[in-house]
Amino acid sequence: MRLARRVFILPLFAFVFSSCDFIKNAFEYTDTTEAFVNCLLHENYDKSLEYMALEHEMAKNTNLDSLKAGLVKFRDVVAGNLGTELRYSLVSTEKKFSTNASENMPPHTTLAFVQLANKERFGVVEVLFDDASKKILNIRTLGAPSAIPNMIPFWAIVLLALTIPAFNIYMIVQIKRSTLNRKWLKYLAVIFLNAPTITYSAVSIVSFKLLYFQFLLGISLYTMGYSGSIVSVGIPLGGLYWLWKLKHQDTPLPSPVPAPEEIPEHTVDEDAINT
Repeated sequence: MRLARRVFILPLFAFVFSSCDFIKNAFEYTDTTEAFVNCLLHENYDKSLEYMALEHEMAKNTNLDSLKAGLVKFRDVVAGNLGTELRYSLVSTEKKFSTNASENMPPHTTLAFVQLANKERFGVVEVLFDDASKKILNIRTLGAPSAIPNMIPFWAIVLLALTIPAFNIYMIVQIKRSTLNRKWLKYLAVIFLNAPTITYSAVSIVSFKLLYFQFLLGISLYTMGYSGSIVSVGIPLGGLYWLWKLKHQDTPLPSPVPAPEEIPEHTVDEDAINT
């Protein structure tokens, strides 16, 4: 039992600390992108260069005039599609490692996807950051802007999806109250065996994955921008199985009904009648 607790607790601590680093970096990436794009929108190109990693090895041979010309084109695209009054939010970050050298990212860099939105439309920019200076190495737009989706259906589905972890918590309590042996194995089954998975995105995309498990009580929720607002729910197979087992265990077996030929005949003693 102690070993199982350690196996569960150690990854939990690692997840918490890594999440703290992610949140800290997320604010830095978003703030830097916002300051950089706002400088461009106000046509302050010299100021925008302060947010770029020009001292990085990748930017040593950069021609500043050519760079500013590229920033002007980028500014025109953003302002023409979304205007100059924007809201910024981080969608996701990633690092790519591949056996194919052409697919690898430059070393010590992070790719951030930041949402730019006005009151009606939103778009996403891809920003390459230098990990050492937390400054921008490259930035580009991803596709055309889209209309802001209605978030009411998304949050309604989230509320409905919360019944899955509620059911799994209920099953953990029932297992604890039961007389089953090795209860910690049953807890793990309820927590981790949640599949297949149904995923819904705020941009009205629904997907079904048969062999895709949802850990941590059967639900995962992301609310990183409109395109990154995703809820995934796993069918609680572990909880349903142990619900069936507990019901089967608590149901008493019915008494066997004797066949007609097994029913003893009640005969009357004739001598007793004559007496």
